Amino acid sequence: MAWMDEVRERARARLEQARKGAQVPPFLDESVADRATPVVMVDASPRDEDGLPRAIRVAGAWSWRIVLFFAVGWLMLQVVSRLTLVVIPVLVAILLAAMFQPVAAWLRRSGMSKSLSAALVLLTALIVVFGGLGLIVNTFVGQLDTLSQQVGDGVREVQDWLARGPLHISQQQIEDAIAQAQRSITENRGALTSGALTTATTIGEVGTGFFLTLFTLFFFLRDGDQIWRFLCRLLPRAARVPTARAGHYAWHTLVSYVHATVLVAFVDAIGIGIGLFALGVPLALPLAALVFLGAFIPVVGATVSGAVAVLVALVTVGPVKALILLGVVIAVQQLEGHVLQPLIMGRAVALHPLAVILAIATGVVLAGIVGGLVAVPVLAVLNTALRYLFAHPEGEPTPDREPPGTKPPGEDDTPSEPPASDPASPPPARTSLDTA
Repeated sequence: MAWMDEVRERARARLEQARKGAQVPPFLDESVADRATPVVMVDASPRDEDGLPRAIRVAGAWSWRIVLFFAVGWLMLQVVSRLTLVVIPVLVAILLAAMFQPVAAWLRRSGMSKSLSAALVLLTALIVVFGGLGLIVNTFVGQLDTLSQQVGDGVREVQDWLARGPLHISQQQIEDAIAQAQRSITENRGALTSGALTTATTIGEVGTGFFLTLFTLFFFLRDGDQIWRFLCRLLPRAARVPTARAGHYAWHTLVSYVHATVLVAFVDAIGIGIGLFALGVPLALPLAALVFLGAFIPVVGATVSGAVAVLVALVTVGPVKALILLGVVIAVQQLEGHVLQPLIMGRAVALHPLAVILAIATGVVLAGIVGGLVAVPVLAVLNTALRYLFAHPEGEPTPDREPPGTKPPGEDDTPSEPPASDPASPPPARTSLDTA
């Protein structure tokens, strides 16, 4: 550093002066000069502590900071794990707010009050969700008898195929496997009973989380901008503008991501649902709904839900139609991967597939299905916020007013906007959850 070099040069100069002898100012007489005490200078140049090389000291300094960083992260995970009943509803409410906020903003622009617009959006969403669930449940109940008969016939057909097919599995081996499964269920009856009690507790937690999500979503839709401004005011003054604008861009990314995901999930459900109806697979509507929900977990969700649909087709309508449905699922997956994802999702957020897979795996390990659901949105938000802060640490807007992170890395990281002090620069963008 320049200041270290300057200190070093001054120290050398003073040492040289001390070696040659202290110079006496002209206003001092010779007697004072004779009594003048030589000045002893100390070398202020940086030296190795305890004889350690500089590389070792730098590595040590970085090491304790990294350890502190992971310790804080571990502590945060412990707090989140103990507050799961609160954290998960808040995360789900944020995703739902990103989905419904443009509608609430349009209602407010039409002259409706904030409370009424948020309540109307929330009520409409509840009607749609519960109406769809009621239709699915009625379909399941209406086809239950037929489904039981088809499942029995399908299981027997699969057994015949295993015995006569290329695997050459004997009937005795199949019966032994079925008997072993029955014995396992009987021996683990206690574990199943305790699991049922755990399920009852889980149902209570789900109900609590559901109502907490509703209340949180209502206030996010109504007072999202005020909540965000309040949180930004808690930060030091120098960090308020960069954080506010980073949150603004991150929110736009989240809105675009949620809308793109809903559209991709809808196309997946329609495509696989048409195949289910055409092949006469029972529970086609519930299975299409499962595909729709599964598509919210990128890469993994649609594949798992499609596999479930193929298994249901295998035990109900036979292996031939199951293979046809497998072809339909693969075709829809190819359409999603090569057309929908680049065309629709690529405009919302650009994430490397490896980052997506690792984020989903981490989310599932930490929080189960909900963790896998929110992992990619969280990664997308962090991607936008961090890339903006790295490229614009002073909080200036991006040149095109678009969120960073919607293009492959390297294409949108170079700032070219006018300086923040330029009076001709446009005013800051709104930074609130309420901005569409």
